[in-house]
Amino acid sequence: MRKFLPALSAAVLLATAGCAGSDAGSNGPIVVGSVNALSGAATFPEASQAAKAVFDAANAAGGVNGRKIEYKAIDDKGDPAAAAAAAREVVGGDRAVALVGSSSLIECEINEKYYEQQKILSMPGIGVDPACFSSPNIAPVNVGPFHDMTLTLLYGSEVLKQDDICALLEIAGNTLPAYQAAIGEWTKITGKKLKYLDSTVPYGGSDYTPYIVKARAAGCKAITVNPVEPDSIGQLKAAQAQGWTDVTWLLLTSVYSENYAKAISNAGAGVYVPAEFYPFTDAAAPANKDWRELMAKNKIPLTSFSQGGYLAAKYFLAVLRGMKGDITRETVSKALREMKPISDPMVGTPYVFGPAQAHHDNTAGWPIKLATGANKWDLAAQDWLRIPKQ
Repeated sequence: MRKFLPALSAAVLLATAGCAGSDAGSNGPIVVGSVNALSGAATFPEASQAAKAVFDAANAAGGVNGRKIEYKAIDDKGDPAAAAAAAREVVGGDRAVALVGSSSLIECEINEKYYEQQKILSMPGIGVDPACFSSPNIAPVNVGPFHDMTLTLLYGSEVLKQDDICALLEIAGNTLPAYQAAIGEWTKITGKKLKYLDSTVPYGGSDYTPYIVKARAAGCKAITVNPVEPDSIGQLKAAQAQGWTDVTWLLLTSVYSENYAKAISNAGAGVYVPAEFYPFTDAAAPANKDWRELMAKNKIPLTSFSQGGYLAAKYFLAVLRGMKGDITRETVSKALREMKPISDPMVGTPYVFGPAQAHHDNTAGWPIKLATGANKWDLAAQDWLRIPKQ
């Protein structure tokens, strides 16, 4: 995808490079940015909306040392050139001190080198593509799809005691090696291997019957998939049409929503997901109380995406409020590199940016289950499921 970067004009690149971090000593607003999929084929607006709600609440309470947060959420339209331009707009043009709460399918891969060049750090609310978890300048607050894959496999084999587990993978861009590594991590921990793997499953397929028929013929008793909601609904309906109603589905947080639960009438032997944050469908949970109230006040959907954006902004504010002296890109980056881990009941592992060359430290999910005929998610565990340290 980096081949799209030269499409940006040299004039834009030179202009943005010249003004990065020039807000030192300012008494004006603290500019914070994010790059998000706000339009296009797949949108994730809740993360940046939730981050903005956190910053708006902080501003209403007096800001940070008397300075207000000016939050700039830029749309990448799901397009590589637009993602590159969005980063340059907020980093170079708006002189942001950091990026917080981003949620995009592609922007980490497109912009990771630019962030390194501009010496700016990014805290995505939802990291998706592999570069989000392999860059020294990007540290998402969420588990991510790859640890999510390891977690769902661990739950299937170690808790549900499934032996014949198969994988149907929907691969976009360069994600196949990352999913293979996630499966390899599960194998390293358990000594077990997949019975069958098909990495040719398409996103937005019109008919998943051929893939389901092959998986059933391979003897699969449980299937792990990395789908978006419409694809998963199509896959479960294809299985039902084939009379395959005793298969267990080990899915990712990408299908965890109330709309998905309402759309599934036959979940086979159950759909299991390791929620990346404390399950938002547990309405009475104290862990989510403040988040739920802020989202309700701002009419933001209760989703894992809004949980991620909320936490990213909350963590960032905690670091800002612990700083002394000027708040600039340079000082903010230093503070994030040197921050101490922050624990929160909404997540199973503490968050820290730190000095590492890669950031993939959130390794806990809370197992939840969708049963046939239930049309709602239920807790499937009493505590976090964690990937053991190797």
